[in-house]
Amino acid sequence: MSRPWIAALALALAACGGGLTAEKYGQIKLGTTYAEATALIGKPDRCDEAIGLKTCTWGDEQRGATLRFVGDKVVFHSSTNLR
Repeated sequence: MSRPWIAALALALAACGGGLTAEKYGQIKLGTTYAEATALIGKPDRCDEAIGLKTCTWGDEQRGATLRFVGDKVVFHSSTNLR
């Protein structure tokens, strides 16, 4: 017996853990791992990698955040207009 609502509920609950907010962004510190960051604020909209530096962005220029990782740890982070 198939229960498609169970899959939808599981996806909705998984999404509750992420989401870019000022409160969740405030928990990101230098040394936070990529896995910890994505657990807090969700999957990034974009990541670029070059020579051991991974730069990921969430949102856009109007409202968003940028995190830079070296060796899987945050070395720089900034945000714009988070609520």
